[in-house]
Amino acid sequence: MSKSYVFSGYIFLMLGCTSCMAEMVADGRLDISPALEQGGLAMGSVPSGYRVQYAGKSLKISPDGTFIFGLGRDAPNRVTLSVVNNLGIQAEHQLSVAAREYNIQSVKGVPQRTVEPSKSDTVRIRQDSALVKKARRGSSANLDFLGGFIKPLDGPITGVYGSQRIYNGIPGSPHYGVDYAAPTGTLVLAPASGKITLAHPDLFYSGGTIIMEHGFGLTSSFLHLSEILVSVGQRVEQGTAIARVGATGRATGPHLDWRMNWLNVRVDPQLVMRALPVAP
Repeated sequence: MSKSYVFSGYIFLMLGCTSCMAEMVADGRLDISPALEQGGLAMGSVPSGYRVQYAGKSLKISPDGTFIFGLGRDAPNRVTLSVVNNLGIQAEHQLSVAAREYNIQSVKGVPQRTVEPSKSDTVRIRQDSALVKKARRGSSANLDFLGGFIKPLDGPITGVYGSQRIYNGIPGSPHYGVDYAAPTGTLVLAPASGKITLAHPDLFYSGGTIIMEHGFGLTSSFLHLSEILVSVGQRVEQGTAIARVGATGRATGPHLDWRMNWLNVRVDPQLVMRALPVAP
């Protein structure tokens, strides 16, 4: 059920799922249809001088009032968005979140070492995790995400976001990306413009790995690469070749695993492409 609030302004939400619409009419009445979806990305706009908080975080807002926030795989069925207007008046908006059903996917033939790591491997995994967290920590004021997202390559989808993974018969963490099957050496293109924050040839689980930030804490990660064509600190435009497909790390064959985060929240790249399509 939608709720209406009166502000001396407006808010507009675009939600990363089908049939997600919300709009604020020009007379200042706020009408929210909070059909958010687990794993989705929401983008909104508030008037100049307004502040927005979500999940205890003050959201970064562009000069024209744009903000984004992400919902995790297991986000609760209701979340709160706090909006403070330019008079200091705060309103709490309870937004409903649609639940998703996730598949169970059995993956056989991965290196057993990556399923049951040794003590020395565990140390390396922790070091890798620290590198990845550091690469995702930034939240720049860049607005590259507004240019929209394209697929990083064309290929059959062999794995989707949220699936519970069973590796060599042993339950593992859910899969948080979308897998595209492609021959080794296939070029991987930047789905949106951004800045490279990690370019590592061999992480324990993900092998050759790139992370790039698209602004406001929205990042893409590209896993299992055979070759990296960019370096940390480099700015990359949408459609630029950044790597080549491989089967490094925990993989059974050549493919690209594309993942996305909003800060530390893992979001679904397929929903991000729906929420932020490239303008025709």
